[in-house]
Amino acid sequence: MEHTRRTQEDLPPFVDAAWLKAHRSSVVTADVRWYLDGASGRTAYDGGHLPDAVFVDLDAWLSGNSGPQGLNPLPDSAVFAHGMSSLGIGDDTTVIAYDDAGGVIAARLVWMLRALGHRAALLDGGIAAWTGPLDTTPVKLTSAAFTPSPWPEACLARLEDITAGASGIIVDARNADRFDGSLQLPTDPQAGHIPGAVNVPCRGNLAPDARLRPSAEVRRAFAKVGIEDATAVISYCGSGVTACHNLLALEHAGLGQGRLYAGGWSEYGADPRRRAELG
Repeated sequence: MEHTRRTQEDLPPFVDAAWLKAHRSSVVTADVRWYLDGASGRTAYDGGHLPDAVFVDLDAWLSGNSGPQGLNPLPDSAVFAHGMSSLGIGDDTTVIAYDDAGGVIAARLVWMLRALGHRAALLDGGIAAWTGPLDTTPVKLTSAAFTPSPWPEACLARLEDITAGASGIIVDARNADRFDGSLQLPTDPQAGHIPGAVNVPCRGNLAPDARLRPSAEVRRAFAKVGIEDATAVISYCGSGVTACHNLLALEHAGLGQGRLYAGGWSEYGADPRRRAELG
């Protein structure tokens, strides 16, 4: 897709706060705070957000209903388009997204937009990287025209790809304790990981200041598990949210674009007949 290639060349997956300050008037800044424990991202936004930032409700616009396809399947393309339109994000809008977790949550929005050929990037370091004052003033929303488009099959892996032994390297973006099965969260249908998967925790992409590590360090981390070309990668996590951060980190490091398994462990592990691997 020519539009996708042009987007990648014009805007990398991560930009810093200086870039955002220089371009604030020509972008939409999106606050995508969301918490696995059920805490309210909207409440966090209301308590202080970047100036002019809109709040993007992950459950409403970036996820379909929980069910057989996992906890956070991709939404219907019309739902996503309606959500973006209502927030003032149109076909030609550049979006810079952030959260308070180094981007591992906001990556979901950025990946979705970029997969459809739109200009989008993460604010490197998230809200903590912003040196100016935060705002508590509600943002007045003006709708924009966002054209619904099907999710590109070339960007996705499905459950049948996983169970049929998909070619490539399956990468689990969860923390090591969930990967090896020593920790099972209430959202995990069982302990462990997809057989044959390797573990590159997405939070390991971040330095202690929550900024993305240098590209050379990111490449080394993936090279340790045999990844030197992202086109061979299928990225998953618990439910297809933080797995997007690994895909964006790979792209930013110059390794190309992999595929997202959005169902993740919440879909694969939901059937006890499917084998889980421990350790």
